[in-house]
Amino acid sequence: MATILIIEDEPALCDLIALNVKMVGHQTITRPDGQDAEEILRRQAVDLIILDVMLPGEDGFALMERLRRFDVPVIFLTALGSTQDKVRGLGLGAEDYITKPFETIELIARINVVLRRSGHSSQEFCAGGVRVLLEEHKVYVAGQETELTLKEFELLEVFITNKNIALSREKILDLVWGYDYVGETRTVDVHVQRLRKKLHWEDHIKTVYKYGYRLEVPS
Repeated sequence: MATILIIEDEPALCDLIALNVKMVGHQTITRPDGQDAEEILRRQAVDLIILDVMLPGEDGFALMERLRRFDVPVIFLTALGSTQDKVRGLGLGAEDYITKPFETIELIARINVVLRRSGHSSQEFCAGGVRVLLEEHKVYVAGQETELTLKEFELLEVFITNKNIALSREKILDLVWGYDYVGETRTVDVHVQRLRKKLHWEDHIKTVYKYGYRLEVPS
């Protein structure tokens, strides 16, 4: 679990980002501007900052310059999508630069990459009698090692990364098999059924009617 500071002045968007970040197991601190960002970083541990650029008062670029000394990774999330803005943001030391509008699943994936890179992402996942060692590609069910095929493990990893978030069959197909895969979404259903059976996760991998699937675990 990581603590993520979200600095975004659009209340609805800020709440949406925070909701989805919490759904995958992280804690959040939200602010509409960077006025007290330094004070927050001084008084508590923050693992990642999601930072808008167009903020009231001091903009995100200027704020980034002040916050660099705290050595906390930053992801810019902004409507400013020009190459010049991206180069400036990354040049200031940001780990990533995401432009609006964005897909929630993309944001979660980028967050996980940055947290993993900075050493704040857990490589072990436990739920429903299952223990997964992500780096070792090992899965234990009720203490016994269980063999998964490569695609089954990749599917499991996608569910873990996006736990409590509904994923469409098309999105799962893209993430596990690749955007150029020519098969049908029925492939997803077959692999989900196999994964449920092997992990005894009939009550954890939920079917989202006419959409896809969701791995439900306590946040």
